This record gives sequence, structure tokens and C-alpha cells, in this order.
Amino acid sequence: MTFLVTQLRRFRVPALWLGISLLLSGPVVAQSVAERIQLCQACHGQDGNSLIPNIPSLAGQPEFFLLNQLVLIREGVRPIAAMQEVVKGLKDADIQAIAAHFAGLPAKAGDEKTDPALVTQGAELAPGLECISCHKPDLTGQQQMPRLARQRLDYLIMALKSFRDGTRSGADPLMVGAVLGRSDAELIALAHYAASK
Repeated sequence: MTFLVTQLRRFRVPALWLGISLLLSGPVVAQSVAERIQLCQACHGQDGNSLIPNIPSLAGQPEFFLLNQLVLIREGVRPIAAMQEVVKGLKDADIQAIAAHFAGLPAKAGDEKTDPALVTQGAELAPGLECISCHKPDLTGQQQMPRLARQRLDYLIMALKSFRDGTRSGADPLMVGAVLGRSDAELIALAHYAASK
């Protein structure tokens, strides 16, 4: 929790303080969909584009992907400690409304710089790993497959390594199989490629 508080202070975004104060004060008191969306924005960005390292952007994600992830987190299939109180007690209709909200926001490129050489290397690796068959040629995602394009670079690297290393809860077996045995260097190149799209 100390790391999260440090990151929140670093970025000095007012909504971050709203979200963290609600989380640290005990059970989440937000009841309306609008209040829940504010909690999401505290970490995932006011416009759904994250400014916090290793926190994914939600803007422009496929609606079904967001809906599916929220249900998995709510039901404990994909336990994420920081999210437990936020999704606790959410009704299906609330989840659908939250997913629709963030899916409707435009995805923006992050402030992280991609390396052109790594982008090229990642572009060469991606077809052999079937990235474009699931996430679409432009990597914008579809159905339950997330948008990788313009996602935070640090988050992509972390996520790819967790898939490969078997440490991601609720992971899609197809994704695990796609990156199994890949080196850190290869996964970093893939992340640079996706983030650059």
C-alpha cells in the first residue's frame, strides 16, 4: 500500500486522492455507477488513460473485455487486492454500465517512449505468436481480447511476463501458451510494438 500512496503523491492528480482516501478509509461507500467510475478513474486515469506505472489504461478497451474482467475480479476468479473493495457488491447492470463508459473513451498514447528498434523486432515476432489473430491487426482488441495498442508500456511488459511465468490469476490459457518460453527481451520487444500502435 505504501508504494501506491507514493505513486499517487508523485502524480498529484486530485481524483487519485479521492480514490485512495476512499480505499484507505475502509469499505467503499460509493453506491452509484458514477461514484464507482470515479473510483476507477483514481487509478486508471480521468479519461481512462492511466498515468500510473503498471496500471493499465481502460479507455477504448472492448466493452465485453472490460465486462468480463470486472466479473472475474468481483467473483474472485482473478483476485486483485486493490480492486476487491471497488467491485464488491457491484450488480451486473453496474458492471455493464462501467464497461460501456470506459469502452467509449478514446485510447491515447502514453507518455512512455518506445524504442524504434524494439518496435521493429516486436513487429517481426508478433505474427508468429498469433497476436494479430486474437487482438486484431491493429491490436485494438475484440470481444474478450484486450486492446494492446497504446497501452502503457510498463504494464504490457509486466503483463506479458506474468502470463509467461504463470503468475497471472485468471489468465487465458491461449495467452499463456503464446508467450511460454519467450525471453524477457522478446517480451519487451512485443510490448514496445504494441504500445507504439
